[in-house]
Amino acid sequence: MAALKLSVNLVLEFEKTNMKRQIITTKDGSKSLYLPDLYENYHSDHGALQESMHVFIQSGWKEVDLETVRVLEIGFGTGLNAIITLKAGIEDKKTVKYTGLEAFPVTVEEVDLLEYDQLEGIEDVQDEFKKMHAVNWDEDVEITDAFTLTKVKQKMEVFIPEKEGFDLVYFDAFGPRAQPFMWTNDVLQKMYDALSTNGVFVTYCAKGDVRRSLISLGFEVEKIPGPPGKREMLRARKK
Repeated sequence: MAALKLSVNLVLEFEKTNMKRQIITTKDGSKSLYLPDLYENYHSDHGALQESMHVFIQSGWKEVDLETVRVLEIGFGTGLNAIITLKAGIEDKKTVKYTGLEAFPVTVEEVDLLEYDQLEGIEDVQDEFKKMHAVNWDEDVEITDAFTLTKVKQKMEVFIPEKEGFDLVYFDAFGPRAQPFMWTNDVLQKMYDALSTNGVFVTYCAKGDVRRSLISLGFEVEKIPGPPGKREMLRARKK
């Protein structure tokens, strides 16, 4: 009963539009946001950039062998996953159609304080990063000739992704403790339906109940090594 009450309180806290966010510096020198009301970071305190690179680029992006990759990110947040995907698309000479879902966007001031445009490896796409945060929500916008971004400002309960409209899902919601409503079978079913055949789903989470839910929905699931500070993560494929 206590656990249920905690989850309900966390959901109610997260619904507040004036929730405080603090800038923190992670162990690899990259910055992230911290929500003191939820005791949650946007990224691992072991390293925001290295976590995103490991979980989403090395474990997700590199698994999709297509010339045009349609990406759905759950939790657009700081835009870090989007900009490293843009950079990966340039390096791999691929076209990217990127959709990022976010119910509580970060502010322009927070984006500036994160200084992602100065990070090694993506400092040459700083103009593109700033454009990602400047463009309107709920519109398809060309960030470059080969990268189209659609930022969707919606809550998950009303978001209906296009069926088989994506080749890769970055599931980057806050963890099940803070956002239990994001890890239900109903939400994960949306992810399954959104993926094309052989589509890839990746998340930093490795909880057993999440793994079992993905299997029950028809995914082929594997535990793979996690980023620094985390032993395992999950990758799943729609067959």
